[in-house]
Amino acid sequence: MAPETDDEEKIDATFRNGSLTAVGIITGFSLSFINSWVSNPNDWGRIDILPMTFMVVGIALQVKVFADLLARDSLRAVKYDRARRLFLIGVLIVAAGIAIALANDILGISSQKMLG
Repeated sequence: MAPETDDEEKIDATFRNGSLTAVGIITGFSLSFINSWVSNPNDWGRIDILPMTFMVVGIALQVKVFADLLARDSLRAVKYDRARRLFLIGVLIVAAGIAIALANDILGISSQKMLG
């Protein structure tokens, strides 16, 4: 690991703290959604594995970003930008999982109902 230099670009701690709050809230919403979907009393089918996999992978990325932003070196612009990109990828993966689950529900091929 290279020693930190004084000329390395850094972000403001207040800016990072706001991002940390946003990441925490969105990760909480993702976890809440998956909790309500998993606790649905209907039986699971093989078709439900695909959207669940997407959601779990996306949430895992979001949690990793949350941990990265809590690290001491997260004020370095390079680290912050990487965390931001990973978070957006995680959100998109969760959204894809929800979209797949919704499509399965609309098409009637899943026993896990999203629409009631």
